[in-house]
Amino acid sequence: MTTVAEQLAAFAHRLTLNDLPEDVVREAKRRVIDSIGCAIGAFDSEPCRIAREVARAVKSRYPATLLGTMHASAPDLAAFANGTMIRYLDYNDTYLSKEPAHPSDNIAAALAVAEAEGADGKALIASIIVGYEVQCRLCDAAALRTRGWDHVTYGPLSTALVAAKLMGLSEAQMVHALGLAGVPNVALRQTRVGELSMWKGSAFANASRNGIFAAVLARQGMTGPAPLFEGERGFFNQVTGPFELPSFGGDGRPFKILDASIKYYPAEYHAQSAIEAALLLRPRCPLKDIHSITVRTFDVAAEIIGKDPEKWRPQNRETADHSLPYLIAVALMDGEVGLAQFTDERIKDPKLRSLIQKVSVVTDPDFSSAYPEAMPNQIEIRTVHGKSHILKVTYPKGHPKRPLSDRELEEKFISLTRPVLPEKQIRRLLDRLWAVVTLKKMDDLLSPCCIPVRSKGRS
Repeated sequence: MTTVAEQLAAFAHRLTLNDLPEDVVREAKRRVIDSIGCAIGAFDSEPCRIAREVARAVKSRYPATLLGTMHASAPDLAAFANGTMIRYLDYNDTYLSKEPAHPSDNIAAALAVAEAEGADGKALIASIIVGYEVQCRLCDAAALRTRGWDHVTYGPLSTALVAAKLMGLSEAQMVHALGLAGVPNVALRQTRVGELSMWKGSAFANASRNGIFAAVLARQGMTGPAPLFEGERGFFNQVTGPFELPSFGGDGRPFKILDASIKYYPAEYHAQSAIEAALLLRPRCPLKDIHSITVRTFDVAAEIIGKDPEKWRPQNRETADHSLPYLIAVALMDGEVGLAQFTDERIKDPKLRSLIQKVSVVTDPDFSSAYPEAMPNQIEIRTVHGKSHILKVTYPKGHPKRPLSDRELEEKFISLTRPVLPEKQIRRLLDRLWAVVTLKKMDDLLSPCCIPVRSKGRS
């Protein structure tokens, strides 16, 4: 019998850019654009500075560049620093299934190893599709959070195969890489419970670091524990329960990157349709007239962003962008949900905190049954005059059923990069990103990302 690890390795080993339809390649380009925009936009944040400082302490004969700088570190540490940047703003893409995830988190590992290996743009795109397919198919196969594990537990597996693909490992070596990545790196869901910490944005980045390390070990001949999934103390018995791996994209089957959503707001994805509904309702009801706000949602959203008491009194950005009450209140008060809504000053504003207390979250069985194909959220505002304003949004902007246009994607990228990059550099970088499959080396992509020296904030 072929093991799950052998199935994953066989897929990763055989996939080439020639196997990918044009729409899949184009979507991969869009995800690279979106992810690098998110990374540059997060450059000055404290967690990203910390991750960069750790990576800057290392120089390597197998180098990979830290985004926004000219410094090269080891690929695993570069993936950690760059992955933290991609994830920090909670603005990178999302995939919804039995286990929700952010498959663009794999891109940091792909960029780092592609550079270290001297790979071209075609190899980069193929490896990114490997990461998306592996992570998303695992998310389709079994939930993790219901058993107390974090979604990033699938990350060492997907990024080990991203790295192994770029390194040219054999199928047998890839199986060993999966064992070396999967057995030591099962992550607790505590990362996303209660008051959240900086680690929220670094958890998958750490998974990438471990996935790359596993592939490096396998290339040198290190063997890994097996069978990873079916073993007596393996994934099935200890982590997920038994499952059958869904079929991969190719041979007429669609690729999972087409089912992932690009975020329109920098907030946890299950809140996207609720934010949109709140913004649409806002003109109908002045703040002074609001008596109560009820968010009717699906059970996954309530569990992740509408259950913990800390969600009604967030103390930091990490908790605020994972708080359904906060996101609805700030949308109604400010008329927008952007990066400015997550500063410490905004989060702790007394008037905003007072409005948050008027928000209640209830689950609707019909909404729950519609998930994950749909994301229905309904906002009801009751006024002090006894009137009720209700609006429901089922598919938020950026969902595969309402995708962002290329122009909207570029506008998002420009808004994220404009604070730190000159206009000409932004345009040059966008041109390189759209042409990524034609690039011969990663330096052609990474050098336009370098942020000019500023008086403060850059490290």
